[in-house]
This record gives sequence, C-alpha cells and structure tokens, in this order.
Amino acid sequence: MLASVPTWVTILQLLAAGVVGGFCVLQWMWWRGERPLSAAWSFTWSLNMSLVLALGGLHALTLPGTFQDTLLFAHAQLIATFIVLAVPATRAIAGGPPIGVWVWAAGGLFAVRAVVWWVPDELLPSAVDPDLLNEALLLVPTIIVVGYVVVAVGRTRLTRFGTLVVVAGAESLAIFTAGVLTPDRGLGGIFGALWAIPLALALEVVALSRLRDAQDNAALQHLMRDAVARLANAAWFVKDADPLLESARDEARTVLADPSIEGSLRPIARDRFVTELYSSEKVDHSAQARAFLIDLAQIVSAAAERYQLAERLQTTAYADSLTRLPNRRSVERHLSDVLDQANVERTRVSLIYCDLDGFKGVNDALGHASGDALLVRVADYLRSALQDREAYIGRFGGDEFVVVLSRAPSDVDLVALARNLREGFVDRSVGSRPARLTVGVATWLPGDIVDADALVRHADTAMLEAKRTHAGFRVFDRVLRRRVEAQRQQRAALESAVTAGHFTAYFQPIVDAHTLEIVQVEALARWDHHGHMILPADWLELAEETGLIVPIGLSVLGQARQALERFQMPVAVNIAARQLAEPDALAQIETAWGDAFWEHLTLEITESALVHTTSAIPVLSELRARGAQIAVDDFGTGYSSLARIARLPVDQLKIDRSFVRDMGTERGQGVVRAIVALAQTHGLEVVAEGVETPDQLTALVAMGVTRVQGNFLGRAAPGIPVRGPRPTTGVLSVVPPARTLRAVPTQGPREAPVLSMQQRV
Repeated sequence: MLASVPTWVTILQLLAAGVVGGFCVLQWMWWRGERPLSAAWSFTWSLNMSLVLALGGLHALTLPGTFQDTLLFAHAQLIATFIVLAVPATRAIAGGPPIGVWVWAAGGLFAVRAVVWWVPDELLPSAVDPDLLNEALLLVPTIIVVGYVVVAVGRTRLTRFGTLVVVAGAESLAIFTAGVLTPDRGLGGIFGALWAIPLALALEVVALSRLRDAQDNAALQHLMRDAVARLANAAWFVKDADPLLESARDEARTVLADPSIEGSLRPIARDRFVTELYSSEKVDHSAQARAFLIDLAQIVSAAAERYQLAERLQTTAYADSLTRLPNRRSVERHLSDVLDQANVERTRVSLIYCDLDGFKGVNDALGHASGDALLVRVADYLRSALQDREAYIGRFGGDEFVVVLSRAPSDVDLVALARNLREGFVDRSVGSRPARLTVGVATWLPGDIVDADALVRHADTAMLEAKRTHAGFRVFDRVLRRRVEAQRQQRAALESAVTAGHFTAYFQPIVDAHTLEIVQVEALARWDHHGHMILPADWLELAEETGLIVPIGLSVLGQARQALERFQMPVAVNIAARQLAEPDALAQIETAWGDAFWEHLTLEITESALVHTTSAIPVLSELRARGAQIAVDDFGTGYSSLARIARLPVDQLKIDRSFVRDMGTERGQGVVRAIVALAQTHGLEVVAEGVETPDQLTALVAMGVTRVQGNFLGRAAPGIPVRGPRPTTGVLSVVPPARTLRAVPTQGPREAPVLSMQQRV
C-alpha cells in the first residue's frame, strides 16, 4: 500500500505517529493505575498504530532498495497485526462472542499473505494475478475482522465514546479499502498512508477520557479514605452516636456530591446497631461509592456499640445494679467533689448514714429475693423522702445507704430530718419486729480538714451509737467526737503497748473448795501503762476489734508457760475466738507454749465463742488430743443448747460470777444446781468464779462445786499468792503446804491430766 506520497503526507504521518506514541504513554499510565483488560488492549492497539504510521513516514524518506523493501514488509505485517488486534480489543472494550475462530481465520490468511510476499511472481501459477492475490489476502481477513466488530457492536448498547470509535473505525476502514482498491497509485498511497489517523485519534480521545476518569477516580478514592479516617478519629472523641451519624452523612454528601444522602441508626438485639446511608432521591451510585457508604455506616455502628458498652460499664462501675442508686465508689467520688466545692464556697456538707435493722431476719425467714425487694423499697423511700432536697442518695453496700447534702441545713433541721427518716420507714414483711432505719448524721463545717473518709466514719459512728442506745438516730456531736478521739488515742496506745511488750500476766489462784489448797492458777492479762495496771474490761473490746488480741493472747500464753516452770503448778489461760480463727492458729499456740507439758495447760474460751465460732472446734480438738484441757468460761451466759455440751471438746464448766453473786436467791441457787448437775451428767469438772464472801463459798461447797476462785480466795498478782491461814467458815481448815509438780504422760484426749505431787516438808 505504500507508494510515493507528497511531503506533507509524510510529515502528517510522522506527526500522527508521534502523537499516538505520546498517547500510548498516557494509556500505559492508565493501565498501570487500574490494570483493566480494556486498557491493556487499547495500549497495545495504539502502540501498533503508532508503529504503522512511523514506518509509513520512514518509507517515504528511504531510497529504493533492500532496506525500503524490508520497511515495506514490516509495514504490511504491522497492518495485519493491527487488523487482528481489533478482535480482542473489541471484545475487551465492548464485549462479544469468543474470538478464537475469528483470530485464527484472520491471522491465518495474513500469514499466507506474508509467505506469498516473498514468493517470486514466476513461481506463481500463470492464472494468478499477484496484485489481485495480495489485495485479496488483505481484504478478506479485514472483512472477517469487520464482521466480528459488527457482531460485537450490534450486541452492545454503545456509549458516546463507543459511537465515536465505531464511526472513526468506519472512516479508517473506508479509507483503507479505498487505498487498496483505487487504481490511482498516487491517491492510493495517500489513502494507505493516512487511513489509520481517524481511528487513532478516536482511540486517543477515548484513552484520554479514560485517563481523566481514572484520575478523577483516584482523587475520589483519596477523598473517601480521608473522610473515613476523619470519621474514625471523630468516633473516639464524640460520645454520642447521633452526632457521629450526622458527621458521616455530611461527609458522604460532600465526597459524593449528593445532597440527598440521609442516614439512619437503629438498635437490634444484644446491644447491636445497624446504620444505613442512602440517597433519598434514589440516585444510582457506583459500586465504589456504595462501598464508601458502607464503610462510613460500619464506623457509626461500631462506635454506637462501643458507646453502649461504655455506658453499661459506667453504670456497673458507679451504680448499684439492684437499686439503681449510685454505689460506694460513686458516692465517694461525689462526696470528695462536694467537699472541695464547699471548701471554696464556705458551705456546710452533711452525710446521712442509714442502716437497715432487721434485714438479716428478712433474708433468713423469706429468702434473699425478699431481702432484695426490701432494699429496693428502702431506695424508693429515700428517693421519695428527699425529693425536695439537693440530695445525692447512694447504696454503700449490703443494707447501708448514705445521703450527701451538699448544702446542709442547720443542726436542728438535721435532727428533724434524721427523725423523719427513722420514723417514716417501717416494714412489717416478716414477724412482729419491723425492719426500720437507724440513722447517723455527720456534718463538715468550713474550716475543718477536707477528709471525705473521716466524714463517712463520723456518720457511721453516729449510726452505731444510735443502734447501741436504741435511739434510732444520732448526730455526730462534740460528745461523740471526744469519744472517737479518745478511742483513737487508746488504739494508738494499745498498738504501741503491744509492740513494746507492755502486757504482763497476773495469776489468780484456783483452789480446792474443801481444803482451800491451790491446785491451779489462771493467767490474766494486764496492761502496764506507765506503771498503772489497766484491767481487760478497759481494753479487751478494742483489742478484739483491732485484732491485737491475737499477739496479746500469745504473749500471755508464753508467760503462762514460764509460770508453769516457776510455780510448778498447772495454769489456765483465756483464749479469744479471734485467736482460734487465725489460719495458723495451731502453729501460733505451739510456738507460744512449746512442745511439752500440754497436760498442765487449761485453755478457757467463752461459751458464745465456742458455740458460734465453727473454726474453733477443730483447733480445740487437736489441742485436747495433745493433753490440754478445755474449759467453758462464763458458762450460762451464752444461751447455748445444753444438748450440745456433750458434742463439744470440753473438760470444765466455769460458772459465771453473775450466778455466784445471786447465790442468796432461789433463782441463783437453782441455776448453779442445774450447771453442777449438767457437769456431773457429762463427767465435767466445775469451777465457780467470783467468790467474794464466806457464805457464797459455803453454799457452793454444799451444792457439790469442787473448785472455786475469786478475790475472797486470792487476788490476781504477778507471783503466786502467799499461802497462809484463811478465814474459816466452820467447815474449812488452813491451806496445806505446796507440792512439787512434774509432768507425766497423758492418758488420752478425754481423760483428765494426771499430776504427780511430791510432798515438800
């Protein structure tokens, strides 16, 4: 098809080749960005077209000869390749039927044309016109390719760019056909040189448009990613899902340029949420835009679920799940804030501490469900009673409620309020004894130290004082303040005394009721406070409350062991229930006493502690198995079942001094007779405490009591009491001389220890 053409045609060819080659670079960038199949075939087709135009222009610039013939052959093959490439390019761009048959048919004919190209005319049959054969081998595969394009385009709804390509392709095909069929060699050369330009320009227009679309799409993707990132960051700062949904809607409207986009957020089961972003005008968005809307919606849904979970955790952390009142942590935080504010504004703050009396009875009689319902009624009552006040009501734990008054009224009004709270709630859901509130009130005054814990302690102390005195309510005043301060000082002094070892053992004799012979001594703890001996009645309750009774008891036990060796006489030691409740109680007792002479030790425990402290039974049983005796101190005051005595590890019963004091009455004598009879029935020894007069001693002997102790028989002293004549009651003689004590093997856990005495002259 190449022939001699005017110079302007050559220039136009080369210029068109450069333009198409430049557009090939743009198409390569488009393909590299998105890698669609249509971009790859469009790039390949354009590159081939650029080479066709370039070789056509070079042909005009070369001289006849071998090189020009080679260019002519290469140009012909590029044209054949261009025509064949139209089949897969059309399928990739517009769709169409399978291309296998079409490509093989067209390619095969072009291959035959390439072979015939180098066959000399002399070798062809005489009936075959070489020029006609060459034109036929060019036009027939072209018609095949055009047929495929027609079939493919006929099945597709063309866009404006598709129409442009089809029209340009038709023009190029018409020019190409005219260049092949025209007999004018000059005109045919021009047509052959310029036929590809219309289709090339159309393809480059399409490629340029696609490249612009790709750039716009990339910019849109960047906008979408930035919008998603902004919304994700905002989700951590916004604490409400509705404003976040509005932000997502605004982002979608801005990025997609669609003001009709709306959003909805609705809850589903198990604290889950569903978010939708949609066009209210039914705008058909692309798949990429729909994915963008889904991403925004998922961020809103996840944030809404996180906000819901955070709210539930906040409620769990700072609210009581049963009564829906603020819990202890919330009350403490609120009280601290209120005190800080009151310290600046110089206002009063009051704390009302309410304890529910009878709550345990409701739980035991009606079950925990009824107890929970009672707590809910108390919470509702407090809300109703204090609804007109600036009050912060909370449940402090168990059956305890607190009320914080940030602007507390006068003391008179506080007393009236406490009385009203006490008298306003009476619950008779169980038994004849109603459940009521015991109220304690404490007030912080401007100028006091800002200490929320101290205010709570003071209100609790007032409540406990109201419970102790059965008054029902109490205000923490100067009297209570002085008592609390005194207790604080006493506690500090007690702790210091325990640390310094200022507790010493005094020994009171236990004597035989008939002979007045000292058969045992009881070790009694005394607090040596700057030379003054303080009796247990003044510090025992505080020691048990603070747990200091444990080291005090162990110290006395160790001193009792030393007294055993010094006096050569069995000893009795009081042991508290708190000591027996220690995890390593047995090891502590062994360390304090030692590993021998258990048969000369009597451990005294109160009746109430023995009955109500279940952990004491195994420890006492083990000590008793080693030979120690167990005595029930203050027997008769603990209201225990007499039938349980036989099942407890007990060897002695000590009659409480209150019964001995009433020996002059029939009631007192009856109680003592009953205790003695009980002891005789179960084979237990009896010791009477608090003997103060000869008449009491005489009466006890007559009832069968074998051992007694009291100030009449000997006061507690650091050493063993001095033996000597005792006032006679008509039946008793003087105390016999002392005897030497030595240890002998024990005979069993239920047998009394055997003491071997050697008379000393």
